[in-house]
Amino acid sequence: MNTRRYFEFILFPNLFAILVLFLSPQLFAEEDFILDDLPDHVTATIEARDQWFATLPQGNKSGFEYFVDDLQKWSPGHTVRVAFLGGNSTLHKEIADATKQITDACNIKLDFGFNPATGQYRTWSTSDTSYAAEIRVSFDQKGYFSLVGRDSINPSIGAAGRPVGGRPNQRSLNLGGFHIARPASWIKTTRHEFLHALSFNHEHQSPIGGCDSQFRWENDPGYQLTQDSNGVYITDLSGKRPGIYTYLSGAPNHWSRAKVDHNLRQAQPGSGTAGPFDRESIMLYRFPNLFYVSIPNSCAPVGNGSNLSDGDIAGLQTLYPSEQNRILSFQNRQKQLFETMNKSSQLDSKIKKFYSAPIYSAPK
Repeated sequence: MNTRRYFEFILFPNLFAILVLFLSPQLFAEEDFILDDLPDHVTATIEARDQWFATLPQGNKSGFEYFVDDLQKWSPGHTVRVAFLGGNSTLHKEIADATKQITDACNIKLDFGFNPATGQYRTWSTSDTSYAAEIRVSFDQKGYFSLVGRDSINPSIGAAGRPVGGRPNQRSLNLGGFHIARPASWIKTTRHEFLHALSFNHEHQSPIGGCDSQFRWENDPGYQLTQDSNGVYITDLSGKRPGIYTYLSGAPNHWSRAKVDHNLRQAQPGSGTAGPFDRESIMLYRFPNLFYVSIPNSCAPVGNGSNLSDGDIAGLQTLYPSEQNRILSFQNRQKQLFETMNKSSQLDSKIKKFYSAPIYSAPK
């Protein structure tokens, strides 16, 4: 028996995951193919924030690693509130139940605000001026997405007046259409999105995963641009396939090469914390076969991806430990980073204020 454990956990400060479903039955099952899509107004604010943090002095660990480990995640042992926009109590309960596998694995609590007297769960609204919850769930936007970690309570993330962002009246996690009908993979999707909310990122973007070399970025030589009736690029009459750049430039995504790179390329070393690549992780997507240079492939997932892998659990336990000495170590590293941030003349004062505040819950 292979007893090796894969400790996979990936956290990046520049993460926002919107998941778009692709509907071409020629290539894949709808529930299995999900990709990131980053709204431009959210990308702009996150990239600006990341530029400020890139100016932090580097020590034994990179500034980004310190930032991700100690500031982007929630504080171990504390309670993160969840609230719903839309849906009914049955749906709310089943979502809460699906996340229990996550909280059972580590020292973090998700409080859905269940009221035994009414049978109802906590709600939020788009007119809120204060935070009803750190994680604000909706069902009315396209696809599935989640802001990553404390970006859900960072007022500088996203543009004011838009549906998604870090303000009290903006969505931070969306499970599109769940209030109407849920896909067969809804439990997997729910756990995936809540792991994003607890600071996990996609496995295919791991800086040590090697997936860049395993993806077919360009068309097969001699490929003739061929689209189906929906505008999706497909295999041409001679059997040659579109590459990822061409495929995603068609319907329904219409992505530029820059957007493809942002959402699929590996992160640079030092921009996060990562363990060995984990093909069983719930954070690894099932791309269509044409995305890979060969099948089988070392970046293709194994298992059904519905439950947390051993690596996912190890990552959660690393981020949210129960041992007092590990919690104290986290607090000491956090304090050191606060001191470094406050000495920097290049960091925006609003960024300093947000990240130097206690990270237990939403700002007052």
